[in-house]
Amino acid sequence: MDFSSLETWGYLAIAFFSFGGSLFIVAAAGVFSFMEKMDLTIALTVAMVSNFLGDMFLFYLGKYQKKEIRPYFAKHKRKIALATLIMRKYGVAAIFIQKFLYGVKTLVPLSMALSKYDFKKFGFYNFFASIIFVLAIGLSAYYSSEAMIAFFGVIEEKPWIAPLVLFIILGSVWFGMEKLTKKS
Repeated sequence: MDFSSLETWGYLAIAFFSFGGSLFIVAAAGVFSFMEKMDLTIALTVAMVSNFLGDMFLFYLGKYQKKEIRPYFAKHKRKIALATLIMRKYGVAAIFIQKFLYGVKTLVPLSMALSKYDFKKFGFYNFFASIIFVLAIGLSAYYSSEAMIAFFGVIEEKPWIAPLVLFIILGSVWFGMEKLTKKS
């Protein structure tokens, strides 16, 4: 086995970062699969399983390790309030929605656990949410890989575009989160 190859470390990276809910690694798996550097089915299956286990772990922490995790979230009261609001407003759909929301995806499983949501019920819905999340991101990246690769070719020719695009994306996420967490 070649331990310097993308095939070896790529699947481990997918497992590790999907456990934390990274949509970027799932998108990268789709692109690398398009480039025939990875197998799409294996990459997305690893991402699904790992994403499912990551949220189950967070739910477990919220349900059974409350005292130990509360100090870590003292600085994130607004995000916890937003996660609780999403959970109350959307119910079961919050499990699906949170997968796509950077900044609250970690907090929704914790909030649901703290609100005494049923562990088995969360696991059931989380299973399907993980599948939908990974397939939506992974397959979107796979089928739009040609355009992404062309875009990176443009960035290679004009490197000043990369920080501009990054600034716009991060600014949009920040602005959106600020709007969502502010009182009306």
